Amino acid sequence: MDEGGSRIRRRVSVRKRNRPSLDSVSTACPATELKPSDEEKEDKEMEAGSRRRKTVDVQPVEIIDSEEDMFGDYDSFAENSLLAQVDDLEQKYLQLPEHRNHATDHATEDLCSGSNKHNTLNVPTVGDCTELNIDEHMKNQSRHEDVSIEPEADILYDVPSSQVLFFENLYKSSSDLGDPSTEEKDWNSSSPKTVNEKLPVNSREQPQQTVESSSKIRPSSDANMRKSLKDHLKSTMTGNAKAQTPIFSRTKQLKETLLSEEINVAKKTIESSSDDLGPFYSLPSKVRDLYVQFKGIEKLYEWQHTCLTLKSVQERKNLIYSLPTSGGKTLVAEILMLQELLCRRKDVLMILPYVAIVQEKISGLSSFGIELGFFVEEYAGSKGKFPPIKRREKKSLYIATIEKGHSLVNSLIETGRISSLGLVVVDELHMIGEGSRGAILEMTLAKILYTSKTTQIIGMSATLNNVEDLQEFLQAEYYTSQFRPVELKEYLKINDTIYEVDSRAENGMTFSRLLNYKYSDTLKKMDPDQLVALVTEVIPNYSCLVFCPTKKNCENVAEMICKSLSKEYLKHKEKEKQEVIKNLKNVSGGNLCRVLKHTIPFGVAYHHSGLTSNERKLLEEAYSTGVLCLFTCTSTLAAGVNLPARRVILRAPYVAKEFLKKNQYKQMIGRAGRAGIDSVGESILILQEKDKQQVLELISRPLENCYSHLVQEFTKGIQALFLSLIGLKIATNLDDIYRFMSGTFFGVQQKVLLKEKSLWEITMESLRYLTEKGLLHKDTIYGSEEEFQNNFHITKLGRASFKGTIDLAYCDILYRDLKKGLEGLMLESLLHLIYLTTPYDMASQCDPDWMIYFRQFNQLSPAEQNVAALVGVSENFIGKKASGQAIRKKVDKNIVNRLYLSFILYTLLKETNIWSVSEKFNMPRGYIQSLLSGAAAFSSCVLHFCEELEEFWAYRALLGELTKKLTYCVKAELVPLMEVTGVLEGRARQLYNAGYKSLMHLANANPEVLIRTIDHLSRRQAKQIVSSAKMLLHEKAEALQEEVEELLRLPSDFPGIVASSTEKA
Repeated sequence: MDEGGSRIRRRVSVRKRNRPSLDSVSTACPATELKPSDEEKEDKEMEAGSRRRKTVDVQPVEIIDSEEDMFGDYDSFAENSLLAQVDDLEQKYLQLPEHRNHATDHATEDLCSGSNKHNTLNVPTVGDCTELNIDEHMKNQSRHEDVSIEPEADILYDVPSSQVLFFENLYKSSSDLGDPSTEEKDWNSSSPKTVNEKLPVNSREQPQQTVESSSKIRPSSDANMRKSLKDHLKSTMTGNAKAQTPIFSRTKQLKETLLSEEINVAKKTIESSSDDLGPFYSLPSKVRDLYVQFKGIEKLYEWQHTCLTLKSVQERKNLIYSLPTSGGKTLVAEILMLQELLCRRKDVLMILPYVAIVQEKISGLSSFGIELGFFVEEYAGSKGKFPPIKRREKKSLYIATIEKGHSLVNSLIETGRISSLGLVVVDELHMIGEGSRGAILEMTLAKILYTSKTTQIIGMSATLNNVEDLQEFLQAEYYTSQFRPVELKEYLKINDTIYEVDSRAENGMTFSRLLNYKYSDTLKKMDPDQLVALVTEVIPNYSCLVFCPTKKNCENVAEMICKSLSKEYLKHKEKEKQEVIKNLKNVSGGNLCRVLKHTIPFGVAYHHSGLTSNERKLLEEAYSTGVLCLFTCTSTLAAGVNLPARRVILRAPYVAKEFLKKNQYKQMIGRAGRAGIDSVGESILILQEKDKQQVLELISRPLENCYSHLVQEFTKGIQALFLSLIGLKIATNLDDIYRFMSGTFFGVQQKVLLKEKSLWEITMESLRYLTEKGLLHKDTIYGSEEEFQNNFHITKLGRASFKGTIDLAYCDILYRDLKKGLEGLMLESLLHLIYLTTPYDMASQCDPDWMIYFRQFNQLSPAEQNVAALVGVSENFIGKKASGQAIRKKVDKNIVNRLYLSFILYTLLKETNIWSVSEKFNMPRGYIQSLLSGAAAFSSCVLHFCEELEEFWAYRALLGELTKKLTYCVKAELVPLMEVTGVLEGRARQLYNAGYKSLMHLANANPEVLIRTIDHLSRRQAKQIVSSAKMLLHEKAEALQEEVEELLRLPSDFPGIVASSTEKA
């Protein structure tokens, strides 16, 4: 008996998931019949779905074959395992017909009996693995001494998939034998029975007896003819180990089935030409429910419905649509993106102008991705993978800045995957006419149009004028509406009088009212424009934005307004405002701006690029929740994150020293009026008598046209375009390149833009420049005597430049610096590497403080000072500059400035406190923040540059880690939390101190608990953090699964496969 006991003793299967095993369920109940109260308790526990992990106290397996035990805590392939019993079963099934019935009974009982005398394993028979007949089960419950289980409970929830398959195969093998006695046992799924009866003691001796008897009477011929069941099961278990383990959760299965069915219906609807749009614009009804749940949107505006039902949209034609700010443009784009992701099963790219907006959009859409089964991936700053991971099943929504969107499209073209991109959405399409960023956006769209005929392009903007040119370029339809959810009233203020803008009036305005605010003489001197009178009509109960021409003016105006406000304003949300101040101190290492310390108690703050990203995020959150009621801000806020207000005031018709443009004016006043909160929005432009005529012309004239900057931005525009066209083999000869150029936005506008030179001449000049710079190589192919063709090939340096998206003005300098760096790379500290990744364009704008430069230089170690000598800056030179002495020896100014910036970055990485570094170098903390962001992005570019050049192999290993340090610039323990979109240093520190120390912690966090634990965190933000963390965790898990499958997949060029395909051919 001992021998038999050890024979069947095995490790009890405990799943990796957090749920109780069936063994532990049976262990929990006594052998006697349960009392009614006990049964009720059990029922409640099962209904509550408590799935705490439990293990049974059994002896572990002593002999484990390390080569074959690939299932962790599951049954191993050892001799004393489940397979030993399976071997016995095989022998029983191969006995003579009269023994089969007897063998089946005992074999099944053997499998269901554990090694522990006090444990019984409850498993339904194979006929019905997932459903229980309620009536039959209740009868069995009254007959047998067993555990009461609700019908909805998943009986096989804890059984490994390999064992579920075993029971199925057991039934099949018994059926295949054709023994009539098996039919009498009623294995039918229509009348399931359970073999969960508690076995008598003597039945535990049965396995040994069975083994002995079966070994005597087993026919050797059958054993040889039939494939070993052990081998078959081993193969099945191996397959199951590779596959994802099924989870038998009925509720989840029903939800997934319903969503899948609705997606299939929506897919068929989209493919057909029917006018029936399905539950929600060809999308599952769940999407509509999610918009109500996450965004409170219950009904679309009339224009949104019209736009989504346009024939051109249903036919997947390219579309440009234009509406005033706050009109709800983004919702239309989101619905179209979801159609592409869920119904057409294609990836989507959304291009946004700024990093902050990318992060805001990712936070908003991650919860949709979790619920609907697609990935949301961030491509901004130094984040993003090129080429993107090729997903097996789920599709990806790439949300990118203009620059990262261009790199993403390049990588998809290079890998031949551009057709996987079903839709490209461009927000703020008018930016195509703004400098180098506009040129990059134009290149991106031109490449998509040229290389993929199946990719749809959607462009949207609030400020478009020459739409015909854009339509021709994008081959797009156009839709426009003047709809605004909240009426906007425009006013002008001259002296004490306010006029309403009225296009029907003779001079464009009509008298509205006089300001009657009582000013003292002192206050009149402080506030000549009567700003206090205008803002106190609105705050603190409503919000207000005051746009100022300069950053310094923002701070001055905020202070001036607070000096004029009564102390009553201090009492409004006093506790919440103190929380804001406390949080600002926390994110700034105990520091707080002098101006904000004075203004926040009044509910007022300034907002411009001089703030750190942590400060800006906190102030925006406080404004959105109504704690702060007034922002004094620069024009950048109008183009950035969405912060609407009841009243918008323009302090002057200037941005810096330049007169206001119509596009800028429209964007600023567009922030007035909050949908669902305000019934009306107001904008007031303050002007002096001298500017009156100019302002009236500004209001009456149309929006400015946008023009291509492809040729104006020479090294970032047309030359970079030609280099990438040849590198990606989109166009490699002169004729193809010229044909491509004719299809660009510049090609459409060439008659207007080109006065002196033709497009052909500009194309020739650019190619000649690239060839002379060593980025291209030209081959001349002769045909007949007169005909010849120039083919271009990209050089290694050229490929590295376009892969790293390096500005061609600096690519040769970068190569020279990296080459020189290899000769004596100083790795005792990070200083040398930081110098090599400091952006060139920021160095040219830098103006060092020579005394600070000299002081910081002397604080360096001898090895660090040696770095300065290596790049060509001596202590003697800096000392003379600091003392104001004349210098005879000429030193490159750009190198000196770049080294100064690298000192700032080096100090910042050591101290991780922007405030202290700001004080040391006497620079605005906002500038230091932008320097850090620029260095992180440039470091990522240099890394991609080095990956293409074998000689720079050493940099590849070093720059990856440096890029990460520059991206987060925090202590190592906070980095995993800061990977989550929208979590900055201050928030990461709060979460870490509260015990959330990893991505897994955040992904499994309860938003309600987060709100109670973390100061000044709204419910919306808590949900977005959890959703973003879940999305990131899913992405990482999926990437690992892809890697595993790639490793297990048989290579397509495997010799046997290649040979067989050749034979077939």
